[in-house]
Amino acid sequence: MDQARSTITKIFNGTEGTYTRFLTQNMEEDSSHVEMKLSSDVDEEVEGNGVADNGKHHYARPAYVSKPGLCNPRNIFIAVTVAILISFLIGLLIGSNMYKRSTEEGSSSCKTSFTPSSAPSDDEVIPIETVPSLDWSDITALLKRKLTTSGIETSLREFSSDSHQAGSAGDELLANKVLTKFKDNGMEPWLDTHYVKVQDRPASGVNKVTFRGNTFSEPGYLSYSATGTVQGAVLYAYYGQEDDLRRLQDIGIDMSERVLLIRAGKISYAEKVANAAKVNASAVLIYPDPADYPFAENVDLLGHVHLGSGDPYTPGFPSFNHTQFPPAKSSGLPSIPAQTIRASTAAAIMREMEGRSPPHGWANGGLQDYKLGSTNDNVSVEVNNLLTEIQIHNVFGVVKGFIDPDRYVVIGAQRDAWGAGFAKSTVGTSLLVELARVISSMVHEDGFKPRRSIVFASWSAGEYGAVGATEWLEGYLPSLNMKAFSYISLDGVVAGSENFKASASPLMYDLIQSTSKEVSLPTDPKKTIFAQAGSNFETNVMEPMRMDDPAYPFLTFSGIPSVSFRFTQDKPYPFFGTLLDTRSNLESKASNLPALIKAAGEMAGQMALRLVHDHLLRLNTEKYLNIMRLQVSKINKEVMSLQRSGRLPKTLQMKWLMSALGSYGRASRNLISTIQNSDLDDIEQCRIINDRIMGVERDLLSPYVSPMETPFRHILLGSGWCTVQDVLTQLAVIREGVVGANTDLLKNQFALTTWTIQSCANALVGNVWDMDNEI
Repeated sequence: MDQARSTITKIFNGTEGTYTRFLTQNMEEDSSHVEMKLSSDVDEEVEGNGVADNGKHHYARPAYVSKPGLCNPRNIFIAVTVAILISFLIGLLIGSNMYKRSTEEGSSSCKTSFTPSSAPSDDEVIPIETVPSLDWSDITALLKRKLTTSGIETSLREFSSDSHQAGSAGDELLANKVLTKFKDNGMEPWLDTHYVKVQDRPASGVNKVTFRGNTFSEPGYLSYSATGTVQGAVLYAYYGQEDDLRRLQDIGIDMSERVLLIRAGKISYAEKVANAAKVNASAVLIYPDPADYPFAENVDLLGHVHLGSGDPYTPGFPSFNHTQFPPAKSSGLPSIPAQTIRASTAAAIMREMEGRSPPHGWANGGLQDYKLGSTNDNVSVEVNNLLTEIQIHNVFGVVKGFIDPDRYVVIGAQRDAWGAGFAKSTVGTSLLVELARVISSMVHEDGFKPRRSIVFASWSAGEYGAVGATEWLEGYLPSLNMKAFSYISLDGVVAGSENFKASASPLMYDLIQSTSKEVSLPTDPKKTIFAQAGSNFETNVMEPMRMDDPAYPFLTFSGIPSVSFRFTQDKPYPFFGTLLDTRSNLESKASNLPALIKAAGEMAGQMALRLVHDHLLRLNTEKYLNIMRLQVSKINKEVMSLQRSGRLPKTLQMKWLMSALGSYGRASRNLISTIQNSDLDDIEQCRIINDRIMGVERDLLSPYVSPMETPFRHILLGSGWCTVQDVLTQLAVIREGVVGANTDLLKNQFALTTWTIQSCANALVGNVWDMDNEI
């Protein structure tokens, strides 16, 4: 407008050689700009279609020549009229453009407030948001409003089933229901089909246990047990933990060729059988002690004893479409028979057992008598389980991201179960379907535009050891551990109402904690889950992830940061792995069930939404530094002690491992500094940083072992000789002077552990020219 006034002034003053030119940008670009260029330099004007140089561009412009009579009153009047008209049109255009912009902002789902001080100036270029998104408060409010207890109840009724064992017609029916639900949400779902080997009950009859002339037929069973008939003297071994068996050894009991009678609980069935095999036991009998399992004495236990996950007959590779693979077996398959027996059977055996009394505390169960057993208490165990091949289907749906659609978080739930499996599978499947519906609705109806994608997965054959999920991981491992940045498990999310517990990758600890501050307790809506946990959240809530956790293969086999969580009681939910896992029994342990499921859905949903909404992934690499320091400190203490006593040579030095630890610490701090100095509106920069964060979990998988032999090769959280924990085990073996202690193996473990940590640090740094070469 100042230029317009200047033009009018010059016209009234009769300035010669004056011209006015308007350059108006496309109004649809929402950045209209009006330029009025003035000049009185007659020398720059060229007769005809001249071209003038403004220093940057050449504009073709008409020539204006002073002519007599230009300043006569008629011409002045015309000029003034034109100038006023031009000024009016300029104001009209600016006003129209500002109205258009304010209207679009008012109707947009992204709520932005403008104040006079923050309003853009005429010369400012207004940035265009690539993917408009809701504020975080809007996102969480939508999730809580749309995820309703009534919707959860509807899903619970629809997906409840008394018969949906993996590979059965009932399992396939539920798979089709999930597929239909995903289609209804506009998710373009797909199936992942596998042919896997599982071990079922005998085709005819049952497995048997015979003691002192009495034969007990046992309908329960443990899949993947060794088969056949074995005999041996029965020995009570408490929970069958390594410490329990070591305690028996300390009192001079030889467990070789003994049949161990073990209480269910504390650790998985597979770990109990593996521990028994290590001490050369001939078989294992597992029973539910009434002190731990408050149900009738004739209830059967069902489970599996594969010390691993997935199809144990295709270890490390997928079982697609009857593909012919070389004969192979998982190293986690047991070499001895294992059978579950009812509490009544255990009581009958225990009453007839002889021998000494058990160690202090071992007789605290619900049976009348507890004896360790003598070498004359012979028992016969007959296991005739049948190995069969079944077809299973994993069902998937996806909500695609708008910036990085090829990066995704996976939310998954087991669909199959022995019997009703209400807490084990129905709750998780129902919640999975509801979260898929709600988040799809937020995208299609409410303008939510996630940066990254969310994959919803319904797994089959979970009862046999996360078979469906592990086969999928094995089939797509090269892609998954590069692009799947988190896994959230919905299995067993409600098993009580008193406490909240979680198991996760340390990278996700901060995310779990911050989310718990936003979710109210279903038992007391005025308090959050975080408030209930007390002052030390990690100590009171976080638990180590066990091998039988459904998220374990994602974390330790695939290197994907993972989390599982649950509302629970002080005592474990007793109905898992039984036919008593029904809604009524779950409600006896968890009152106000729909509210609990909704709270679990808010936890899972908000963690997933936070991961796909923020510019940078909410994964804290510093957490692993603390764990590394703790483990290295333990190793250093052991090494120093053994070297002082002469049991370990001085050539084994800690400085290289310490150096690798320092490299990781510097790389982690460098990443934090990079984040603080980065432009979060730079999409490519954010993607580069996120890729560095995603690589940490993957790079902690040992590259020096085969996934076929050692699938859980995460050096800090996995299982096998490649782990830091096994380094400590080898040091303990040397300290105790056990025959066969291998110093050379320990040196190899040191070297490989050092280079795995150093490689992780190098990858975290990013560019090859920025890597730490001090080691």
